[in-house]
Amino acid sequence: MKEKAAISVMGCGWLGLPLARRFAQLGYRVKGSTTTPEKLDNLRQEGIDPYLIDLANASENQQALRDFLLAEVLILNIPPKLRSDGGESYLQQMRLLLTFLRASPVSRVLFVSSTSVYQDLNRAVSEEDVFYTEERDPTNALLLAENMFRDSEDWVCTVVRFGGLVGGSRQPGRFMAGKQNLPNGDAPVNLIHLDDCLNILQRIVEQEKWGEVYNACADGHPSRRDFYREATRALGLEPPEFADMEETKFKLISSQKLKDDLSYVFSHPNPMAFF
Repeated sequence: MKEKAAISVMGCGWLGLPLARRFAQLGYRVKGSTTTPEKLDNLRQEGIDPYLIDLANASENQQALRDFLLAEVLILNIPPKLRSDGGESYLQQMRLLLTFLRASPVSRVLFVSSTSVYQDLNRAVSEEDVFYTEERDPTNALLLAENMFRDSEDWVCTVVRFGGLVGGSRQPGRFMAGKQNLPNGDAPVNLIHLDDCLNILQRIVEQEKWGEVYNACADGHPSRRDFYREATRALGLEPPEFADMEETKFKLISSQKLKDDLSYVFSHPNPMAFF
């Protein structure tokens, strides 16, 4: 029987923690990183080897980072904070991580990305449509980071571009309750439930689908107006109001490649049933 790979999950937050827990329960040797000292005991209790790693202050924990990367698979789940400096600090952290990664035994990287890398093309969007972002927004930090890890000859990298993340503690109705004059009420939403995120990442590792790029969004794409009104009502909150607009800018993310390659059927295909 083939021995299960050692997996390091960088970023054990809303998605990373339940993902690391799942792999540990499946018998994988799992390491998990956090930037919060208080979370170390929680990771340990879940059967995850805990590491305190903050790439923004990596000079303070270089040995911890080296030890953390003693694995065969790295699942990289660090959402960029783009509003402060356009993503430059995020890219600096990714370049630093690459330096340590090249000196590690990691041979497969699973990069958790986002469908925000796509332009609003007012149509269905597949993985190849990232060409328009490369052309129109060549400094897009998340896409640059994806390419950093995909372009290496030292490992194979699969990128998963998730839609908006919903489920668990993320209840979208809270963010929109009572807001007025919101734009693009007729635009389709591109969302995915936490359960499907976990199932998809597990399947990629188990089926060894490396060297790929996948979009991952629920099959259904209700309008922003319908979805967020229902999401707030489900929480007993005041529904938002959307402005009437002459033109709606949108993208409708297609996950067909993922469904075909992984033989995947979404557990939560209809966002209107998320609540």
